[in-house]
Amino acid sequence: MPTPSASEKNLAILYFASLAEQAGKDEETIRFDGDNLTELYQTLSAHYGFKLAQTKLAVAINHHIANWQTPLQDGDIVAFIPPVAGG
Repeated sequence: MPTPSASEKNLAILYFASLAEQAGKDEETIRFDGDNLTELYQTLSAHYGFKLAQTKLAVAINHHIANWQTPLQDGDIVAFIPPVAGG
């Protein structure tokens, strides 16, 4: 069994609205070797075929809105939040 990289992180990912539909799930736990939210979204987008551009999303780490360049830490909860139409 390969030894996990020291930079790998366990992350809980939360998906909402169209992202949840495209991923086929509302949440998942993954191991990720990247450093920031941009890398994470690019990886997940390639995997699930997300149609929304990163610039259209809000992102949160541990229930707080974050900057896309915020470094990820092991155990973080990451939420990708698409725009919500209201009326």
